[in-house]
Amino acid sequence: MTDEFSLLPHLSALSIAYALALPIGWNREREERSAGIRTFPLVAVASCGFVQAVETMMAHDPAAIARVLEGVIAGIGFLGGGAILQNKESVRGTATAASLWVTGATGVAVGLGSVDVALVLTVFTLLTFWILAPLKPPARERGESEGE
Repeated sequence: MTDEFSLLPHLSALSIAYALALPIGWNREREERSAGIRTFPLVAVASCGFVQAVETMMAHDPAAIARVLEGVIAGIGFLGGGAILQNKESVRGTATAASLWVTGATGVAVGLGSVDVALVLTVFTLLTFWILAPLKPPARERGESEGE
């Protein structure tokens, strides 16, 4: 344990992770998906928090940091798996699951000090939702029922 208590750098990183995840969560909430405005910022903050919590203690051991990152990635994959629903004729939630994963990567990037990478991940995710969504055929054309 370190004797130094330094809240500001962590608060700054966690706030950036939160702010970058918020528009993604807002998009998913607006689209009435299973995860939304609360889930996405929490995933980003948690991912960033795991990295921030171990970076000082494990700075001398890159393998230890890699193990933490592996755990974060697997945990977010598990969370995303819960967003995927399979019906007889369709699979839903894959975009939400993928965006949860990207949001976790955003939090990790911020936690590691790569805010530029986190910003690009967020921009690409939002562009994917905003630009490509109109290209997706309506549910009726994909064989899904209207209530799904």
